[in-house]
Amino acid sequence: MLAVVKMPPIEFTVQGEIPDKYLKLLKKDVGSALSVFEDGETASVTEMDWYKEMAEKSSPGDTLRFYRTLHKMTQDTLAARIGVTKQKISNMEHNSKPISRKTAYQLSEVFEISPGRFI
Repeated sequence: MLAVVKMPPIEFTVQGEIPDKYLKLLKKDVGSALSVFEDGETASVTEMDWYKEMAEKSSPGDTLRFYRTLHKMTQDTLAARIGVTKQKISNMEHNSKPISRKTAYQLSEVFEISPGRFI
């Protein structure tokens, strides 16, 4: 058996024969952040409750910041790659300015993902 808790900033897993009293305690304390799998059972991360909750709260600016940091780019570096100012990148990441369709396409080319992620 595998028990996984993903409740940012906390994440941990427990494997093996997990006594029911511990599973009940985890369910009580972390609720939907707990996923339990029997041996050999798997599930897509997008089907887990914690992911759905985070996806609902996610904004285009959060997505931009995530991919920029994932690719170890500074705001200056990204701005130079797509031909805008650092301030525009900052404004988009803080959701002060929307990400235009044109910019979404430019970002999708830089990060090699769908432009829909930024709209």
